[in-house]
Amino acid sequence: MKKVLGIGNALVDILVVMEDDSLISQLKLPRGSRQVIDRSLSAKIIDLIRNKDCTLVSGGSAANTIYGLSKLGICAGYIGKVGDDRYGNFFESDCLQNGVHTLLVRSSDSPSGFCISLVSPDGERTMATFLGASCEMDSTDITTDMFDGYDYFHVEGYVASDHDFITDVMRRAHQKGLKVSLDLASYNLVEANLDFLKDLIVKYVDIVFANEEEAKTFTGLDPESALDEMAKLCEIAIVKVGSQGSFVRRGAEKVYIKPFPINRCMDTTGAGDLYASGFLYGLARGCSLEQCGNYGSVVSGNIVQVVGARLNDDAWDLMKDDLRRV
Repeated sequence: MKKVLGIGNALVDILVVMEDDSLISQLKLPRGSRQVIDRSLSAKIIDLIRNKDCTLVSGGSAANTIYGLSKLGICAGYIGKVGDDRYGNFFESDCLQNGVHTLLVRSSDSPSGFCISLVSPDGERTMATFLGASCEMDSTDITTDMFDGYDYFHVEGYVASDHDFITDVMRRAHQKGLKVSLDLASYNLVEANLDFLKDLIVKYVDIVFANEEEAKTFTGLDPESALDEMAKLCEIAIVKVGSQGSFVRRGAEKVYIKPFPINRCMDTTGAGDLYASGFLYGLARGCSLEQCGNYGSVVSGNIVQVVGARLNDDAWDLMKDDLRRV
């Protein structure tokens, strides 16, 4: 079975369930917002939540995808940068416990990145992200032997804002014979890097994942038309349309993937990342496009029924039964 390597911003997700919104008010954070914070504010928030009940989990878009692949039984590795601190140690330990082979770079100067999720009593999340060392990878951190033994290279779009770095890394992956997979990550990122991303995809990317907003920003078109345009630039294009399912195209072959039936959508965090897990799981096993899409639908459909982007082992075992039926 083929192996998958991922690269992205290595973040520790810190989940804090609050009794009220007083802390959000104290920090002057817009309720329900998602924003990047600086080192000073991040230190202040960490100090204020020190005595609260916090749940930690390794995170970041590509890290979520690689986690999902590992839980599905695919040999998977992850490249990211963390600090030489407790959060960096936690990130590595959590990856290893979930079967992920870690190729982590340690920063001696910057602390590890993290995302603090303040959960209000009604379930609303206010998120503050400190990128720290996670966004400081450069070409000197990546060695050619990191790609040895892998067949697919999955890249989260968030690292594509460093044009020189991601171009160099993708070129090296291609030279080693890996198929390159790119998740466009967010419509803001696509908008800010549109021309660069189009050129990058034509030169180095084999598989592109986009949601409806990202696809529209990339092409200016509706989902199906966007899929057709994106498929001209790479081998396989995938456009996800949330609860309506997804579209997949490779050359002249085009399939619509039905959404996985769910009881209740609790949280869409990580749904796109885990869709990629299912899809790449199918590719690694040599499955048809339709099977790959159905696997993505099953995995993402299960993840939205829990809070966060993680499932317990029993849930993964039950999901494998669903996968066998598609």
